[in-house]
Amino acid sequence: MSENSAIFKYDEYGNTREIYVYDSGTSIHGNAFINKGTAFTFEERKRLGLISMLPPATRSLEDQVENSRYKVENKNSDIERFIYIRSLFDRNVTLAHALIKSDIARYMSIIYTPTVGLACQHFSSMFRSANGLHFYPGNIEYAEDVLRRFQTRDIRVAVVTDNQGILGIGDQGAGGIAICVGKLMLYTQGAGIAPWHCLPISLDVGTDNQDLLNDDEYLGWRHPRIKGDEYINFVQRFARAFRHVFPNALCQWEDFSKQNAFAIRDSYLHDLISFNDDIQGTGAVALAGILAAMRLKKESLRDQVYLIHGAGAGGVGIAEQIKTALCEEGLSNEEALARIFALDSRGLITTDRDLLPYKRKFAKDPTRLEWLKEDSDLHLENVVKKAKVTVLIGTSGQAGCFTHEVVDSMMENSARPVIMPLSNPTDHAEAIPADVYRWTDGRALVATGSPFPDVEHGGKTYRVGQANNVFVFPGVGLGTLASGAREVRPEFFTAAARAVAGTVTTEQLQQGALLPEVTTLADVSLKVAQAVGESAIKLEVSRNCAFSTFQHQNDPTRLKELIRRLRWSPDYLPLVAM
Repeated sequence: MSENSAIFKYDEYGNTREIYVYDSGTSIHGNAFINKGTAFTFEERKRLGLISMLPPATRSLEDQVENSRYKVENKNSDIERFIYIRSLFDRNVTLAHALIKSDIARYMSIIYTPTVGLACQHFSSMFRSANGLHFYPGNIEYAEDVLRRFQTRDIRVAVVTDNQGILGIGDQGAGGIAICVGKLMLYTQGAGIAPWHCLPISLDVGTDNQDLLNDDEYLGWRHPRIKGDEYINFVQRFARAFRHVFPNALCQWEDFSKQNAFAIRDSYLHDLISFNDDIQGTGAVALAGILAAMRLKKESLRDQVYLIHGAGAGGVGIAEQIKTALCEEGLSNEEALARIFALDSRGLITTDRDLLPYKRKFAKDPTRLEWLKEDSDLHLENVVKKAKVTVLIGTSGQAGCFTHEVVDSMMENSARPVIMPLSNPTDHAEAIPADVYRWTDGRALVATGSPFPDVEHGGKTYRVGQANNVFVFPGVGLGTLASGAREVRPEFFTAAARAVAGTVTTEQLQQGALLPEVTTLADVSLKVAQAVGESAIKLEVSRNCAFSTFQHQNDPTRLKELIRRLRWSPDYLPLVAM
């Protein structure tokens, strides 16, 4: 059964209320968007030509979820659990999302990090069915025609990768599309973007991963990565096709290499409704943790000195977001930059070095730093000590580089330093939270990029908040779509960060948590969406929502109603036979 034989009917808010089905019998099972499996009622079975095609008994969605939970937990590994949930999604998206929603904290670690990294690495050997679009030099000229096949699905969000910077494991060729699929499942869980409105896209420009090129099972374009003008032209052809077919949809760039990530984000800032989550989502969630820490410390952002150790896409994205927030608090651009230091593998980034463009704005003039007297002053511990750093953020992937000595230097600069080892996975973290709490006698304010268990110290339990981008990107997407924003502005991410920080309760702060619990993802996403939508209105980049006849009219109250009603939840919808 083709997707075009099912037509989604929406209410005035743009949410699906019923589905018109132009087919019957066994072909219905081929459309995962409408299949209910054993939950088809007797009346539906009769009306849709399913009599005798299913066992007589019926199960409720709740019973199906419980049955699926049992099957998942009886798998021998998380990668097998991943395969089961993805297979379930391929035949019944509503049930798959109801299962995930039933225990979002548990299942998010399976459908996304860390398990999705394994899925990327084993994509070809695990391949069962198509999950999105694969553009490569052999078909990019047909991109617009291919995308038009999905117009009946009213695509609202696409996650697009060129597969080069996948998590911490690098170039994964065609396997990177698993990241896009996982992100979109989180868009559904957090923002309520219905699965049929989501489109994962791989820009397969080849791979420099020799293991993949040598693998007889590899399903991607078997060719070294194209570069230079050829690469730029490829991305341009895709972006032009996407803009023509889906002018009102959001395009999230995901897991590009550092330089390409910044170049593509900046190139399409005004041409597409797009953003880069590795840069901007990471920046916003880190800023959220810092803002929560300021609430606990009762200090302001402008009184801190920041050091980002690791100047890749995430690290520079964090620096950008801190700068934007400092300027919003009244500092000039120069004053804000003076409070932000960045280190890469060669040490402190300075203007006397040959730098990639995305690093230049945070480079320091060495002649203006009185304490910079010798090469050792470029290193982490000395920068912390001499620049009087009070907020230390790690995105370097260098396990254990936030040593006891570095943390002691932080304690000399602040009674309650903010220390955030954000590198993933766990064994790449710059410090272990238990060590930081022990070294500081529980005075440090800590957040991590990977999940860590609670820490017992001095008779107190500290909860380690995880700076996970999932608190940001679903709400940014929903707020952008609902407000009808013409572009995704940097200020959206500052608004998102403040919203996320505002969801951390006083009790959670007292326990040391700087980020909310993932179990509150849907509520956090609603608050982020509202903040982003209001930011769009304030910045005068909002317009009518393209997916709804109910318009917000630049009224925050109407916007709140639209955001709430635009969301889909995993419940079976009425099917109308045509």
